[in-house]
Amino acid sequence: MGRIIRKTGEFFTMMGSAMNAAAAVETGRRPRPGDLRLLGIDPMRFKHLKSPS
Repeated sequence: MGRIIRKTGEFFTMMGSAMNAAAAVETGRRPRPGDLRLLGIDPMRFKHLKSPS
């Protein structure tokens, strides 16, 4: 039972980071490095990405 609760918490933490990062990008801001790392994205490499226009 404890594992299910822990995994559920990890899921919601990851979803929160994904929503935070998406909102930052949509409003033209840089996502927080901690959110990017949690999603498996290197914050230093993220700086160099260009949006498709």
